[in-house]
Amino acid sequence: MSTPPLAGAGMPPGAFSGPQAQAAREVNTASLCRIGQETVQDIVFRTMEIFQLLRNMQLPNGVTYHTGTYQDRLTKLQEHLRQLSILFRKLRLVYDKCNENCAGLDPVPIEQLIPYVEDDGSKHDDRGVASQLRFASEERREIMEVNKKLKQKNQQLKQIMDQLRNLIWDINAMLAMRN
Repeated sequence: MSTPPLAGAGMPPGAFSGPQAQAAREVNTASLCRIGQETVQDIVFRTMEIFQLLRNMQLPNGVTYHTGTYQDRLTKLQEHLRQLSILFRKLRLVYDKCNENCAGLDPVPIEQLIPYVEDDGSKHDDRGVASQLRFASEERREIMEVNKKLKQKNQQLKQIMDQLRNLIWDINAMLAMRN
């Protein structure tokens, strides 16, 4: 999970010629932020690898430890720490360059980024919201009326079913008396 090398970073100034050299020197802030993000991801990855190596290392608790394995893990750990140091230096360079690029910009107050209700454009939205609210309340009232009528119809059907049940009961009783 290593990042691609920065164009122009760590290379001699004459390595590129023509428009590529100028593009390598004129890196915009957005691409610097992307490079910074990739660098941070590399730092996290390397740190996880270091912790993995440390977790696999055996504590010196008096048990004889194979020196070859110890030396191999120690060199891997030192290499990861060296690469981590390089990545932090790279991140510092990206951070400084971003600050340098943004130094001339005036920061926008947060209050200007938040739309307020007092704005002229929001009055039209309030009318739209009010009409939607009115429409929703009318729709709710109509649904309530339909539910009320539905309950009345259900009660009428229940009464009719009860009357039919009683009529069938009476007919069955009369047929039973006849036999």
